[in-house]
Amino acid sequence: MDRFHRTRLLLGDEATNKLQKSTVMIVGCGAVGSFAIEALARIGVGNLIIIDFDKVEESNINRQLFALDSTIGKAKVDVAKARILDINPCIKVQALNLFFDENSVIEYTPDVVIDAIDSVDSKIALYSWCQSRRIPFISSMGAARKTDPMQIKIAKLSKTTVCPLAAKIRKLVRTKSIPDFDVVYSTETPDKNVGPCKTFGSLITVTGTFGLLMANYAIKNIVKH
Repeated sequence: MDRFHRTRLLLGDEATNKLQKSTVMIVGCGAVGSFAIEALARIGVGNLIIIDFDKVEESNINRQLFALDSTIGKAKVDVAKARILDINPCIKVQALNLFFDENSVIEYTPDVVIDAIDSVDSKIALYSWCQSRRIPFISSMGAARKTDPMQIKIAKLSKTTVCPLAAKIRKLVRTKSIPDFDVVYSTETPDKNVGPCKTFGSLITVTGTFGLLMANYAIKNIVKH
């Protein structure tokens, strides 16, 4: 039995082969993105493009898979790539250490894109990039200041409620004429506590669920098509 035996038992050989031939791009390797990457690597996706400009900090350890005492100060994409290859050395990993914006040049064409970015401007740039190439994508809305994973859902952006980030994104995409798309969001009212420099508290049980739901979305999209 190989490392994907349990995947084949559930999804079958054809679906497993599709995953191994597929390419998923994940933009953002933090609290949400790290869990999406982990799931995709373990399910058997054969090609991963990972993008992030940041380094691991001690404050990341409470919620990010790539944040360990031994990785503090290292580039997140480098840590992510090493972990992916430790899970499966056969995965082809393109690790891009950059801040994604409207000027970013990406030479790859993935089958699915996962948006796990914090920056609103970067999110809008990524949506436009995907739309212009007709690449399906799913975007993470606000996962911070939430404590209840049971209130996390996938829906069209236009159908979201409660989430302040989703409300802001809705207004911006209208000005860019970007069609409606799928997002992961929470219907839970955000906690009011805000730290210095507008930092937000977050729980791994919530951010991790966001990431796993987006990975599952990508898997279903690949298998279906």
